[in-house]
Amino acid sequence: MAQRSRRTAFPRVVIERDTDTEESSSSSEEKKKKKKKVCKNTGHEAGFRGATYIDCPMKPCFLCKIPGHTTMNCPHRVATEYGVIPAPHRNTRNSLDYIFERQIRSDIPKIKPAFVIPDQVDCAVIRYHSRRVTCLEFHPTSNNVLISGDKKGQLGVWDYGKVYEKTVYGNIHSCILNNMRFNPRNDGTLYAASSDGTISCTDLETGTSSSLMNLNPNGWQGPRNWRMLYGMDINLEKGLVLVADNFGFLYLVDFRSNHKTGEAILIHKKGSKVVGLHCNPVQPDLLLSCGNDHFARIWDMRRIETGSSLYNLAHSRVVSSAYFSPQSGCKILTTSLDNRLRVWDSIFGNLDSPSREIVHSHDFNRYLTPFRAEWDPKDPSESLAVIGRYISENYNGAALHPIDFIDTSTGQLVAEVMDPNITTISPVNKLHPRDDILASGSSRSLFIWKPREKSEIVQQRDEKKIVLCGMGELKRNRKLGDESDDSDDDTFCSKGKNSSFKKSKTKTTRCSLKAKR
Repeated sequence: MAQRSRRTAFPRVVIERDTDTEESSSSSEEKKKKKKKVCKNTGHEAGFRGATYIDCPMKPCFLCKIPGHTTMNCPHRVATEYGVIPAPHRNTRNSLDYIFERQIRSDIPKIKPAFVIPDQVDCAVIRYHSRRVTCLEFHPTSNNVLISGDKKGQLGVWDYGKVYEKTVYGNIHSCILNNMRFNPRNDGTLYAASSDGTISCTDLETGTSSSLMNLNPNGWQGPRNWRMLYGMDINLEKGLVLVADNFGFLYLVDFRSNHKTGEAILIHKKGSKVVGLHCNPVQPDLLLSCGNDHFARIWDMRRIETGSSLYNLAHSRVVSSAYFSPQSGCKILTTSLDNRLRVWDSIFGNLDSPSREIVHSHDFNRYLTPFRAEWDPKDPSESLAVIGRYISENYNGAALHPIDFIDTSTGQLVAEVMDPNITTISPVNKLHPRDDILASGSSRSLFIWKPREKSEIVQQRDEKKIVLCGMGELKRNRKLGDESDDSDDDTFCSKGKNSSFKKSKTKTTRCSLKAKR
């Protein structure tokens, strides 16, 4: 197993930036110099001061949520293994355990292979999107194509192998693009769920899009009636697109006929967001959901109805994500806003409590895309996970927010990767299903990471390529009336009632190329 590493030297790569590029949380807080009152007493503040997170003296530690110390001297600050709660001895002695040990665990290698960590930026697009990146997805067959969505509803297609081949479609959704999935039978078709209440089916070659379902056909009727779509996944065996909304309901759409099937099913507390859905890769009839009601729930798709969940995995705060392990589907990894990653080692065992709880900094503010810990789909041991970090660290005088690779079997921090040019937080991270590549969405920019050894070989032939969406293009767009709203509130706003979303004509944003050769 690779040892945890903290890099002290950075590659000499200069990324040109615009004067109005989004600043890091630390620098923006310093310039504002506004103290946030978090309790009734005056003079108390909470937030970043440089690379230091200041706690309110009347509140528990922001990181581990335990009183008696501050975030600066918290024992779980960097050494995440200290936050691990060991799994209790479990011996349920049932037939499912026997099947798991003999048929599923036998395919998992006994010796854990060494982890391969993408730790160096290979290429990037600066200011690719007009708003912050909300989701990423690699193309299922084209290794060098990355799909991205942003808060404005734009959909980006970037061939990072050629660096300069990129397109942004701005006509598909009207606000936040929350989730994306490829059609398993047509890799040129992408399904997307948005906060405008629609599911889109997009042809990536032409950018043409059709709506599979619209929960707000009459337009804006007020926040109590406006339905937003968050969690989404695809069940290939049943030919269904599964999507969930901000009121706790699950919807089923047949992607063969492109029509909704059946009635909406309440799977979480009424009125709470269902932010994540994931079908088991081995047994697709098992569905995992998570939401703002502090639960992750397991369902049987063959008899799913309100209150029929197989298991309810309790958390102390909102659950941002929940995923089955990518190969055997027997483990579960969840991310909660209580700064905990939770791991359940076997869905056939005792699910009353997690096998491990790992303390990690990802309790974010409302102006960030939620952090989600995701499995490495290539790891045969199903133990490596990646997640961005919220609280910054001081690296050679720079306040940076690293991306953490964690061994979920031990809770150990395997590696923390960062780049001095990335001064913003990177909450959206996706590992490539076939190559040793990590894609990161930081603010409005996209970064591709590769292992240092592989990147150095490439650099001997050609230096790093950085694509900059510059001020000239930004000013041109603003003259055309494409000025983006600087507000980052996730709620939808409308100037009048009964006003429906009007999709603009197909428009693409092309960025200028500034590559170092």
